Amino acid sequence: MVTDYRVKSLIIKLLQHHRQRYIDLDAGFTVLEIMTALLMIGILSAIAAPGWMGFINQQRLNQVSNGVVSVIQQTQSEATKTKRTYSVSFRVNSGIPEYIIYQGTPPATITSGWTALGDNVTLESRQVFLYTNLTSLTAYNTIDTTSDTTKQIVQTGPGTGTITFDNQGVLASKSGGTVTDIPLAIMVSAPQSTTNNAASSEKRCVILQSLIGGIRTAKDASCQTIPTSQ
Repeated sequence: MVTDYRVKSLIIKLLQHHRQRYIDLDAGFTVLEIMTALLMIGILSAIAAPGWMGFINQQRLNQVSNGVVSVIQQTQSEATKTKRTYSVSFRVNSGIPEYIIYQGTPPATITSGWTALGDNVTLESRQVFLYTNLTSLTAYNTIDTTSDTTKQIVQTGPGTGTITFDNQGVLASKSGGTVTDIPLAIMVSAPQSTTNNAASSEKRCVILQSLIGGIRTAKDASCQTIPTSQ
């Protein structure tokens, strides 16, 4: 009887040992399972990446466009509050759009004080360009009719320009002394490629439609044709 009991105990222990060993082996993943999972993750990432990058680019453009609206409104507010002429100038420097707000009309050169557009976004070079239908930094409220006789936004290369409000907070007469009679427009867009400075099809534009500085915004194809009369 004692011998039978010992044999049975030994068999039970052996079975328990093999059962635990099986559980330990079954708890992990085989190399094939791991490779399959990694392959599926890679395929899903490749499918999702373009949509995610498109979303990021749209959000970046929206934030920079909102930045354009904000600095124009800030300039107009300063002119109204102080009863003095104020200007805001825009440019693209090292592939990044910048602005500067200052009292008075633009000087011959502006060397310091520039700030990148977009309060909540850090731009890298050539992620967003700025385009305008303005002439230059020093010719305020003046439309560029030399390179684009249609008075539209020049979309073949990054632009510059200055918008000036008088001491009443309305658009000042342009550099030549005449009234600003064409809407002023500033647009942001990613360039088409790393070597091409022309605007892509994804655009955001800010348009000053009247002498009192009324602002409206548009996007994409609607930035192609700006009304050429107030």
